[in-house]
Amino acid sequence: MPTPETDLWAGFDALTAQDVTGPVWDEPVPLTVRRELPAFPLGTLPPWLRDYVAAVAEETQTPADMAGSLALAVLASAAGGRTVVHIRGRWREPTNLFVVVALPPANRKSAVFSLMTEPLYIAEKTMVTESASRIVEAELTARLAKEAADHAAAKAARAESGKRDELVAEAIGLAQVAESLTVPAVPRLLADDATPEVIASLLAEQGGRLAVMSAEGGIFDIIAGRYSGTPNMEVFLKGQAGDRLRVDRRGREEFIESPALTMGLAVQPSVLKDIGKIKGFDERGLLARFLYALPQSLVGRRKILPDPIPDAVAETYERNITALALALADWTDPAVLQLSPGAHDALVAFEERQEPRLEEKRGDLGHVSKWAGKLAGTTARLAGLLHLATHLKDGHTKPIDADTLHAAVQLTDYFTDHALSVFDLMGADDTANRARTILDTLRTHQWAEVSKRDLMVKLSRSEFPTAADLDTPLELLEDHGYIRRQAIQRTGGRGRPPSPRYLTHPQIHEPTI
Repeated sequence: MPTPETDLWAGFDALTAQDVTGPVWDEPVPLTVRRELPAFPLGTLPPWLRDYVAAVAEETQTPADMAGSLALAVLASAAGGRTVVHIRGRWREPTNLFVVVALPPANRKSAVFSLMTEPLYIAEKTMVTESASRIVEAELTARLAKEAADHAAAKAARAESGKRDELVAEAIGLAQVAESLTVPAVPRLLADDATPEVIASLLAEQGGRLAVMSAEGGIFDIIAGRYSGTPNMEVFLKGQAGDRLRVDRRGREEFIESPALTMGLAVQPSVLKDIGKIKGFDERGLLARFLYALPQSLVGRRKILPDPIPDAVAETYERNITALALALADWTDPAVLQLSPGAHDALVAFEERQEPRLEEKRGDLGHVSKWAGKLAGTTARLAGLLHLATHLKDGHTKPIDADTLHAAVQLTDYFTDHALSVFDLMGADDTANRARTILDTLRTHQWAEVSKRDLMVKLSRSEFPTAADLDTPLELLEDHGYIRRQAIQRTGGRGRPPSPRYLTHPQIHEPTI
């Protein structure tokens, strides 16, 4: 039976053991726990589109997220610039989108991209063929008008003074007629990795509608200034938002009143990480204009003999996308899609649910509020595209119903979860990013105990200009159990106070543990 004496000795042994082994540490909490990202919500798509997306994913053995995200960009390419969603008051949203999906190499991005975008190229080719005779006629008319004006000007120059005024007036009239004649541009729906200047010019030529579709991320390098040396993102910022854009063409200034630029990109995750570091991309809001998908790769788990895409499913997809693009091609004023009362109520409920999440300190979207603050408008855009895909022939005559709006909210929630992971990848959470830098430094030097001054000597002054810049990331590391701040022992003398000191987790200074 234990006695007071044995209890005393047991306590002494425990204290001695703690002194020998050091303080007890719990397992540290990782700074970034990998988010469990949702799969693409196929059920939000109309049946003909859902069937094709699922079939492409099966044949290529890729996540449905890639085909599904690109399907939305394809719809936006067909309808963008020709339809807008009226929400309330003067609030209207165009139906163009910026979409980027990221997967590592060997995930057949090019194959999926080709399967999803092929109908757009077919529609573009059809538009070129149908417009060829009109363009030839306009070119001939313009050339004849210019020749007539030139002939009249020459005749007026040779005329005697008595007849010169009359002939000059006639020449001026003919010159004005020649100047007023325009030759339609060859129709284009798509551009690849073109320069911002070329994209702006194409937007002007095509009545404000264009899509940049690419299975690579080179367009980001171009925006960042690969050829010009300085970033040029004006056409992309205004083209996504639908803001008035000024373009210099053929030596004269033109305005695009409501540009509608769509982007659909399939890139590697490293591209997203890199663009987060490009100066101006975040500050000016370019990153906030994209919908991001970061699906899990199936490489290593793919079927060797998958089911091919059924011919009927592929033919329906090609027919519907082509028909949608061609039906809207000649519209000059966009069709206005209205929200039904139920759809409007659903959008308001979504806005009310989202608003608290945007709060800077308490909201889970506060650190990405530039992106998340646009989600109500994005949801309306998605609803408009789903509506048009559901009512291919007469979508512009019907209001968007509540079910379609709810489906758009599901898509927005999907893209929100993925965007949070993408912004983590980009380092949008600066505190966590700097905490990782400090943690890497601690591991490199395997310090069991370290002072704040020691860290300042080793860390980059560009990332940590002052000692105060260490405070927040050090607090985060302490919250996660990687370090423990020690009480400062003051000597009572004059001079600079001692630098704060921290004990580090054994996993840092004894990596084998």
